Amino acid sequence: MYALARSVLFKLDPEKTHHLTLSSLKTLHKLGLIPITDNRGKATKLMGLHLPNPVGLAAGLDKNGECIDAFGALGFGFLEVGTVTPKPQPGNPQPRLFRVPEHQGIINRMGFNNHGIDAMIRNIEASSYRGILGINIGKNAMTPIENAADDYLICLEKAYAHADYITVNISSPNTKNLRALQGGDELNALLETLKNKQAQLHAAHGKYVPLAVKIAPDLDEAQIEDIARVVKNVQMDGIIATNTTIDKSALGNHRLAQEQGGLSGLPVRGKSNQVLKLLAEHIDGALPIIGVGGIMESRDAAEKIRLGATAVQLYSGLIYQGPALVRECVAAIR
Repeated sequence: MYALARSVLFKLDPEKTHHLTLSSLKTLHKLGLIPITDNRGKATKLMGLHLPNPVGLAAGLDKNGECIDAFGALGFGFLEVGTVTPKPQPGNPQPRLFRVPEHQGIINRMGFNNHGIDAMIRNIEASSYRGILGINIGKNAMTPIENAADDYLICLEKAYAHADYITVNISSPNTKNLRALQGGDELNALLETLKNKQAQLHAAHGKYVPLAVKIAPDLDEAQIEDIARVVKNVQMDGIIATNTTIDKSALGNHRLAQEQGGLSGLPVRGKSNQVLKLLAEHIDGALPIIGVGGIMESRDAAEKIRLGATAVQLYSGLIYQGPALVRECVAAIR
């Protein structure tokens, strides 16, 4: 059924298809037409959280938390919504989303388009989902990079009571200078600030919400080693590897190879796995890693676990393969 639906949807504009799909999922769930999938697999402890299975939804698919209940019915072990910023913003000019079906890839330069943290919280409060929910936070495009911590602090404080964990997104290639925050000194300063705020919020709410950080695949071993040192030093709770890549060489002479933005799907799998492998070696079990990037079939998920991930997340593979990929990945990991 999904193959038939995809053949129709892939004839439409990618961004319009994205919104149509979310709207349809939301409507079908309200009508009770999405059966709840119970994908109990390898029960997993992640950042102190107990997951029914280690296969999650990656951030970016449900930026505003508008479709939480429907995604929750698809059998994921956990969901991550966002990236969300303090203020609403339209993101980058359209067109900004491109499918590359010949390579099972997606290019996006969305630019953190979202309705803002307050709108997301209203959506979360209106949902009935009771599984593990992560909130992915970022900075507004208009906020100078030297003031980035202010935006992350606003989102952290507002999201804290509504999240099971919070992810600090410093690796999107579509917000100017954002990846500069991955540098050793900049990363250490930002994460120390957020960990201090986490301690304050823990005391105020009587609830500990783990903090993870999401990194890029476009890193060399020295940078990976530096990041591992920082996240261990500040005692982050988890790390997500990886976001999209700016390297389009895997697309060869494809007409979309010159499009700006982050490339996901099959073309990022090798780079993402290499970062995951090196990161796991340098972290040496000090904190868990969530592996994401290029999971297009079940064995890709199992491979990330073998390389050192505790859990995995899906996005592009879900677009190309459909919801059955969740169940298949759970089975492969089990």
